[in-house]
Parts: sequence; structure tokens; C-alpha cells
Amino acid sequence: MPASLSTAPLSASDRAEAWHDAMCHTFVPLEVDLLEEVPSPGEIAGRPLGPMRISRVQAGPQTLTRNRRLLTDDDSPTLILSVQERGTSLKEQDGRETFIRPGEFSFTDTSRVFRKRIDEDFTFTSFHFPRAELHVREEDLRALTATAFSGTEGSAALLATYLRQMARQAAGLDEALGRRAAATALDLLALLVDDRAGRTRPQDSQSAASLERVKDHILRNLRDPDLSPSTIAEANFMSVRFLHKLFQQDGLTVGGWIRTQRLKRCSRDLLRPMAAELGVAGIARRWGFANSSHFSRAFRTAYGMSPRDWQTDGKPTG
Repeated sequence: MPASLSTAPLSASDRAEAWHDAMCHTFVPLEVDLLEEVPSPGEIAGRPLGPMRISRVQAGPQTLTRNRRLLTDDDSPTLILSVQERGTSLKEQDGRETFIRPGEFSFTDTSRVFRKRIDEDFTFTSFHFPRAELHVREEDLRALTATAFSGTEGSAALLATYLRQMARQAAGLDEALGRRAAATALDLLALLVDDRAGRTRPQDSQSAASLERVKDHILRNLRDPDLSPSTIAEANFMSVRFLHKLFQQDGLTVGGWIRTQRLKRCSRDLLRPMAAELGVAGIARRWGFANSSHFSRAFRTAYGMSPRDWQTDGKPTG
């Protein structure tokens, strides 16, 4: 269930304690030092998505510290990937100290000490999940904590784009779709870690042919609502990470390409006589959209109008 908390209704003297409790409950036990004499109101809005939890945090200047005293053997290691939206943070972990500016993202391993200082009003969206859900080598992950990723090119851009879309659409995803969305996000994060470590790079000549084969498989199975990176990879005898790398070469994501192909076919069928019998929801299901509200949002994003408006104002696509 979604959850939110705001310290705005509290007196200034009560905000520090309430905010400390909220941050520790949302993430892990932390030392929270507010840097204002009169603390600004803070707000946290969170939502679960499969093994992941998405939290949007906005507040005033503060320092967050996870020191050795707060680490215990009973802790289950978690990772926190944070996308900075407003304000600049200074993150420290594993001997690195890095400024994370708006539009950049970074991640933190809560099983080791870290520190995050923000000297101005800020907003960030975090994605936190068990370390065991990310299947990468420990040394590769440790090399990238407290590192700023711009999200403008390569595997970092794929991940950043997907995370933004996932956060916007999370409220409309049911439990099954939420788990699949979170799994794809974790696959893309693993792809980024492997990419920075220089692992599993497909050969150009072979990958071009493989990509065409995979796309053909997808087109032949577009109607299947359970079509996913894992089922596609299994059917084509490759790993999920390799599958994502194939699409990365064309600047695409697997899920994005599938969605585009489905929307094209839906836009075509909405203008055909069958639309009167099937209706908008029927056509969406016909092309693998299991959730009609998710289909309507995706259609509006792609075509600038609702499916019903498209039936009235749209143009045939051939």
C-alpha cells in the first residue's frame, strides 16, 4: 500500500524527532542531523513495487550518516538507488566522495558505512531493494558506490529513463505487473554494473543478427500478455542481461520496444471496423495489454490523445 508522511503539521520543535523516525523507518537506521535552526517541513511518499520500494523525499538541509555503531550482523543488506531531482548532495562511501547534482543518480550499499550531506532544500526519488535481488559481482558493485551517473548516455541513460517512467506509472500497476517492472529495473541496473566492469559485451556482427531474431520472436508473440525479458531470453537461449545489451546497441529498451509495437497495432485496429465489436479494452487485450488503464496512459503518452479520441480524430496507419 502507498504511504506518506509530512512533518508540516508539527511544531518546529517536534519535527527533528519525527523526521529521524521517518527516515529510519523508510530506509535503514541512520543518524539524521538537520542543518537549520528551525527545521523546514519534510515529506516522504512511498510505494512498494515487487521487491522494491519507491520513495520520494523532499526536505530541508541535513546530513544522513550510517556509522559502524548502526551496522549489525542481523541486518539484511539493501541497496538504495537515488535520483536527485532538486538540490545537490555530497555522498561518501568506500573511500569516494562525490557530488550528485539534479538529474544525476547514484547508489548506496547499506551494509557499509556511508554519509550523505545536502546543504539546501532538496528532492530525490529512491528505489531501495534487497542486495540479494541484484545479481552482480560484489567487487563490481563496490567500485561504483558514491559515483555520479548522468543518465544521458549508454546503459545509464537506459536505466534512468526506465526508472523515471516506472516511478510515474507505479500507482497504476497491479502486483504482478509491479513485480515484472521491478525485475526489469534490476536487470537494467545489473546491465549498468556489468557495463562499467567491461563484462559480457556482445560482438557486433553476431549481435545484429541476434537482435533481428529476437525482434521477430517478439512480433510473433505480441499478443501474449506474459511476454517479458525473461521469457524472451529463455526462448532465444540467452541471458536477460545479454538481451538488454542487444537493444542497448540501438538505443532501445526491451520493454519500450514491445510497448511501441503493441501501441502501433492498437492504433491501427482502433480505426478498423473491428473496434465497434471489440471496444478499446478488447483491442488492448488483443495486443497484450493486460491492464486497460495502463494501456490508456501509454497510448496518451505516445499519441497525445486518448484511445477514444484517436478513434474520432486519428489517421489510419496503414
